[in-house]
Amino acid sequence: MADQNKLKDFENSLQHLEKIVANMESGELGLEQSLEQFEKGIKLAKNCQDTLANAELRVEQLIEKNGLQQTVPLENHED
Repeated sequence: MADQNKLKDFENSLQHLEKIVANMESGELGLEQSLEQFEKGIKLAKNCQDTLANAELRVEQLIEKNGLQQTVPLENHED
């Protein structure tokens, strides 16, 4: 269930990030609004990158162990 929640959070973050990019590309935002949206976008992008890095680590563990041993849950791999 935790994995599904993380996937949903990732998908929601990605959709929100796409909306921010579209708003900024529209050219209709003022400077202050653009800066606020940029700041939100940076945070969302960082969250997405962290999620992808954790997924990559998990895949690497599965490959290394060749599926013969139990993998370590993502929660144990915080920086």
